[in-house]
Amino acid sequence: MKISILVDNTPGLTTKAEFGLSYFIEHSNHTILFDAAQTDLFLANAKIMGLDVTYTDYIVLSHGHFDHGDGLENLDGGTLVCHPGSFAKRYGKNSNRYIGLKLSRDDMANRFNLIETDKPFNLFDGAYFLGEIPRLSEFESQTTPFAFDDETPDFVMDDSALAFTTEKGLFVVTGCGHAGIINTLEYAKAVTGIDKIYGIIGGFHLKENNRQTKETIAYLKANSVERIYPSHCTALPALAAFHKEFSISQIKTGEVINL
Repeated sequence: MKISILVDNTPGLTTKAEFGLSYFIEHSNHTILFDAAQTDLFLANAKIMGLDVTYTDYIVLSHGHFDHGDGLENLDGGTLVCHPGSFAKRYGKNSNRYIGLKLSRDDMANRFNLIETDKPFNLFDGAYFLGEIPRLSEFESQTTPFAFDDETPDFVMDDSALAFTTEKGLFVVTGCGHAGIINTLEYAKAVTGIDKIYGIIGGFHLKENNRQTKETIAYLKANSVERIYPSHCTALPALAAFHKEFSISQIKTGEVINL
């Protein structure tokens, strides 16, 4: 399994960055474009990295925020998998800034073979789109800085993830982790029937070294997770705590992670 970091918040030596996330995933002779960040930067960085990401088995959108899906306007064709709630009109609760997708559901359906599901979806043998992740822990996804256009709270219920089976256990890929990392990993176990978690990469949506961050670290340690890559929307206080416990390195665009 190989994950190429097309876009993240930190630039590499030859690749640029923007606030967003896009990964190119190769597993079991299949390819997935996971998120497309904000602009066409994922294509520019892919070219520098010697990758053609315009033709993949699947395009997966983790959730309907601009920094994960607006780059999709630079593609035309292919199969796009996402939660049906991804196309909601959503805003920052305090700023009233629009943070939803630029393209509508109809736009996406015209560009792609659109598969919308809130249930787990088997992409191919050993790869699962998790669908809507149950919010079960008492300390994850308890508050939200987002709102819908009718001003009701938006807990980003469309936030999903990918789970891959490997010889060493589950490897999970998150976009932002709005559902909570523990909720996400527990659901990945339930969907796949595999209890061993080998690793996780993506946005953890942890902003402070608070209870949620400490509980997440304790959970990862209790489950003996070997490969841990918090990135994108994981803020410095949380990253520092992860570095102290796991000696992590900062994820940069242009990096390739082999598993």
